[in-house]
Amino acid sequence: MKISNLTLIVFSLMEILIHHPSSANTLFLSSLEGTSSGVWKSIPTTEDDAERRSFFRSLIMPIIRQKVPDLDKGKVMYLIFVNPQVNTPGGITLNAASTSFFKSSYFLKEFNEDPYYNYTSPIETMFCEDSYQSMYSQLLCGLYYSNEVLRLGAPNGSGLVQAIRFLQENWTILCNDIRTGSITNVKITDPSVLEAVLKVLKPNPKLAEFIETECKRDESWKGIIARLWPNAKYIKTTVTGSTMSHFIPTIDSYSNGLPIVSIRYTSSECYLGLNLNPLCKPNEVSYTLIPTMGYFEFIPVDDHEKQQHPELVDLANVKLGQEYEIVVTTYAGLYRYRVGDVLRVAGFKNNAPQFNFMRRKDALLSIETDKTNEVELQNAVQKAAKHLVEFNLSLVDYTSYSDRSTIPGHYVLFWELQWPNNNDIVRATSSVFEQCCLTAEESLGTEYRHLRNQSHKSSIGPLEIRIVEKGTFKKLMDYATTIGGAAVHQYKTPRSVKLAPILELLNSRVVSNYISPKCPSSELQRINQHDHP
Repeated sequence: MKISNLTLIVFSLMEILIHHPSSANTLFLSSLEGTSSGVWKSIPTTEDDAERRSFFRSLIMPIIRQKVPDLDKGKVMYLIFVNPQVNTPGGITLNAASTSFFKSSYFLKEFNEDPYYNYTSPIETMFCEDSYQSMYSQLLCGLYYSNEVLRLGAPNGSGLVQAIRFLQENWTILCNDIRTGSITNVKITDPSVLEAVLKVLKPNPKLAEFIETECKRDESWKGIIARLWPNAKYIKTTVTGSTMSHFIPTIDSYSNGLPIVSIRYTSSECYLGLNLNPLCKPNEVSYTLIPTMGYFEFIPVDDHEKQQHPELVDLANVKLGQEYEIVVTTYAGLYRYRVGDVLRVAGFKNNAPQFNFMRRKDALLSIETDKTNEVELQNAVQKAAKHLVEFNLSLVDYTSYSDRSTIPGHYVLFWELQWPNNNDIVRATSSVFEQCCLTAEESLGTEYRHLRNQSHKSSIGPLEIRIVEKGTFKKLMDYATTIGGAAVHQYKTPRSVKLAPILELLNSRVVSNYISPKCPSSELQRINQHDHP
């Protein structure tokens, strides 16, 4: 990138800030990567930037309509949540970027005028800042209009799975409210929510009986989304990257394989790209960056690891198959800002590069010189969890921790499990979970296995799996959204945790723990095994 271009960008940013002095009164709070960092970042914004984001959003439905017609003939059940506004002592408003958009004139116009955004829920239910009341009332309206729903979803995969589990816990009272056409749930106390929902709700015993029958039919709830919303054509949610891909099998099971549309690649700092092939398989999603949203540059991942000041590559010069960390310069004032995402060039649309979202750039786990990133951890967890299938167990969610309190230090995985029958957890013996530990270790990187296998003294202790009570990861989300201040729909389960209060919460709910029974194979052992089967 030439100095002259940089100068032009800096002057352009100064001009924007000068002409929009009111923008200094509002900052976005970036969403935490789960809750692991414990630090919020304040992101500058301007009115022009809000208009640009609205334009970006307006491109979504034209792309989807090319593949799925007649979406204006029904309703959309999309779960939207907002956060309370926060003000600094100096009077600056701090909002999650999503909350700021949903409360803007752009969203209100879309809500009231766009036939492709005919929501099942009244806007009062979306704007309710109590997450329980908001979730309950939005699901209630979504179920009431179930036959009219043509698409449904939530901002990310974890949020959608949380919504289905909320439904599992509350379907009986939801059915009762639909049957009577009233709200009998004593936890729903917000007057605006009550008034708005009661305008929608009319007694419908037949629908209540149908929902009750479907919820009782199968304890695993396989296909529950497709059965409760029979006319839904796809699910809109983000499941790209190692953090969210964990939820794909669960969503597939709940939906009987409805297409999962991951259409947007966005962050609080900048809206970045769109998936031009929305019905592709989740593991094939690639995003085409929209160059009018900001100026994009890239750090080759190999260079980032080897050099203190790596050379930046611009959008026109990225190479197929190469992984890059993305760097953005935005109209709202960020200059060469490292978002922290690692992308891989998947191909080109005409001459425009398209990117797979791979992971966050930082290593999640490390004890010595080992570095385990999101992709490696996700791969290890997926392989390990396969041992549970024959016992009718499934992995609800997980996180990890580099435990250096032991000598030597070791990796800890926190697992929450789901089972339809209480006897299933008993049938899975200790040896099964110990095999899960060993499989996870076998799936980790060469450096990790080398340090575990040092003959004179292992530098890393055996991997440990701690099974936590049902509902633990819901508690973790509640912590992030109430104490930590994260937006419900922006929340992502942290794949690694460091903060003491979070570790205390997780450890307080551990019901059993298991240790890997032996060292994983080293690279040399693997070569020998391959040469001498």
